[in-house]
Amino acid sequence: MGSLLRTAAAAAIVSLFGAGGAMAQEYTFKFHHFLGAKAPSQTKMIEPWARQVEENSGGKVKIEIYPAMTLGGRPPELINQVRDGVVDLVWTVNGYTPGLFPRTEVMELPNVYVNDPVAANLALYDMFESDLRQEYAGVEVMFLHIHAGQGIHMRDTPVHKPEDLVGKKLRIPTRTGAWVIEALGATPVGMPVPELPQALQKGVVDGAFIPWEIIPPLKIQEQTEYQIEGVDQARFGNTTFQVSMNKDRWDALPDDIKKAFKDASGPEWWGKVGEIWRASDDFGIKFAVDAGNEHIVLNEEETAAFDAALAPVVDRWIDEVTEKGIDGAGLVEKARELIAKHATR
Repeated sequence: MGSLLRTAAAAAIVSLFGAGGAMAQEYTFKFHHFLGAKAPSQTKMIEPWARQVEENSGGKVKIEIYPAMTLGGRPPELINQVRDGVVDLVWTVNGYTPGLFPRTEVMELPNVYVNDPVAANLALYDMFESDLRQEYAGVEVMFLHIHAGQGIHMRDTPVHKPEDLVGKKLRIPTRTGAWVIEALGATPVGMPVPELPQALQKGVVDGAFIPWEIIPPLKIQEQTEYQIEGVDQARFGNTTFQVSMNKDRWDALPDDIKKAFKDASGPEWWGKVGEIWRASDDFGIKFAVDAGNEHIVLNEEETAAFDAALAPVVDRWIDEVTEKGIDGAGLVEKARELIAKHATR
């Protein structure tokens, strides 16, 4: 009898711990994105955020990360995958689906964003509820961010003035970026960034507007000779990104689980993401220079020439969104004021 009691007690303990283990991960989320598992976007941003959510939940949440489109589809399909509930969470480029997020495009514009990703992210945070949320139907935004800004990568052409880009074919992921390229007399070629190395190798494009961060994971230093930016790390526009959850999945969550996500996604995190991308960018350009590439930093006069050439892009954006009933001029003014408020440099 004593043996039977001991066996029953042991079984009860196993059952108890088993139930506790099941309770420890009550909510599992599939997180899909378009870059590789070793890219800084995953190792420095997505993974730390996911682990923080899990910790905040007391172990009730498990976030499974699927990099490099391993759940299928192409990068431009990510927003529909999360809206349709095919996946629970995505990290994606807003500009992969032109026209869906017109208000948020304000942070992509040259001469609005210049060189401070922390300030730009905090400006996005401040603007989200009042100006941006309405264009994120079907998802619950965890956080928005930009990267360190579009630098110029060229296969074999040094660039010191806008005229050096006339007639060139340049990759860009967004429609506002396409306007930047057109304003410089070049031809925009749209494609998701994972397709860029082959496009450079085959001469489909002569260069690209992307940050330095992407150089190591895609080995861009092997396909280019020059990286070009303005004085004081000034860039030529930007790209906006989002980490978002399917809205139905979000609405069905209890308050404590929602709090776990939101506590990991507050303004401190939005600012921290800016720091992460700046540090990754600094590493990327060092990686290219160490490989033998030339890092061209334009002087003040050369940078001013690019600023002047790109000023019409802002006017073009204001005119277009105003026709859709959006106060483009007001958004530009507000974005600039908030970036100045949060300036870290």
